[in-house]
Amino acid sequence: MPYIEQKDRDKFIQKVEDLSDLVNTDGELNYCITLLVHKILKKRGIKYQNMNNLVGCLECAKQEFLRIVVGPYENEKKQKNGGVSDLYKYK
Repeated sequence: MPYIEQKDRDKFIQKVEDLSDLVNTDGELNYCITLLVHKILKKRGIKYQNMNNLVGCLECAKQEFLRIVVGPYENEKKQKNGGVSDLYKYK
C-alpha cells in the first residue's frame, strides 16, 4: 500500500505536484502512468516477475483509490439520492 514513511514521501511530493500541474487530460495522465511504468520496468529488467509486480502495484493503486475516494463519494450520493433498487437493503 502507499503508506510509506514521511521521510520517504518527501522526495516525491514536489515532483508529483509539478507533474500534476502539467496533466490536463485523461490521455495525458494515462501517458504519464504508462511512461513511468515502462521506465521502471526497463530499469528493473524486462522479465515476467517485474512485469507481474508492476501490474500488482497498478491494481493496488486502483483498489486504494476506489476504497478511499470513490467508495465514500458513492456512499454519500446514495444517502442523498437513494439506492438504485431495493437490493440496497442487503449491505
